[in-house]
Amino acid sequence: MSVNLIADIEERMPEFSKSQKYIAKYITEHYEKAAFMTAAKLGATVGVSESTVVRFADEMGFDGYPEMQKALRSYGRNRLTTLQRLDISNDRFGGEDLIKTVMSQDIERIRYTLENISEEVFTEAVDRIISAKHVYIFGAMSSDILARFLSNYLGLSCQSVIHVQPINSSGILQQLIRLTSEDVFISISFPRYFNNTLTATAFAKKSGADIIAITDSEASPLAEYADQLLLAKSDIISYADSLAAPLSLINALVAAVGMRNSARLEDTLTRLEEVWAENDAYKKDDET
Repeated sequence: MSVNLIADIEERMPEFSKSQKYIAKYITEHYEKAAFMTAAKLGATVGVSESTVVRFADEMGFDGYPEMQKALRSYGRNRLTTLQRLDISNDRFGGEDLIKTVMSQDIERIRYTLENISEEVFTEAVDRIISAKHVYIFGAMSSDILARFLSNYLGLSCQSVIHVQPINSSGILQQLIRLTSEDVFISISFPRYFNNTLTATAFAKKSGADIIAITDSEASPLAEYADQLLLAKSDIISYADSLAAPLSLINALVAAVGMRNSARLEDTLTRLEEVWAENDAYKKDDET
């Protein structure tokens, strides 16, 4: 099966039956919606039976309709605009118990990430972070939220953590100008992959830094640069990205580094508690 499912379907269009052509035409024109339809719903939409849709998936070389769905989602994830995502979410969640549906799907993404994470790669990433002279962390757009979170907490247990600000391309590279082979560059990106992230990661790789990539799949453009590839399942919830599984993976990374650097972490937190107390940083319980 080719990587480009839509091109495959278009190429084979002349050989399809009349019913198959209805399915094929809808998929090529509305792949972003078809990817989230059940076989029954897709069949009803184009006027054919559910079994015809299942046979179409078999005809395209897939081991069942869910596998074709997966291929369509993979094809579309880095091509969908935010408006298309919003349209899809309205179709998917209309009339459903929204909070239950969204949170249940996030639970499944975390479970999938846990079942498929390589513990060996995870441990290697922790080792590299601990031994690095400097740890640079970068993510753009929604991934910058993850990068800031990781930078904040790694900074408590590591000697030198640098959050790379996601500004213009030249400004990003200027922040990386002192990268060496003694450093680690943690690159975070999920669909749609931001070009500046790829540029920064390629620069860091050329500088000799160890690359830890936190992304969604081995097909991610970050994978080719990664020395340690940490995968977390992400998907479309609405116009916003689902970051529950990536954040959970990052929490595990923070906890693992903190445990290994426990003495430094304890010292940092002790000093911070003193500063916070002196400056009334947190609201105190009312005294009775």
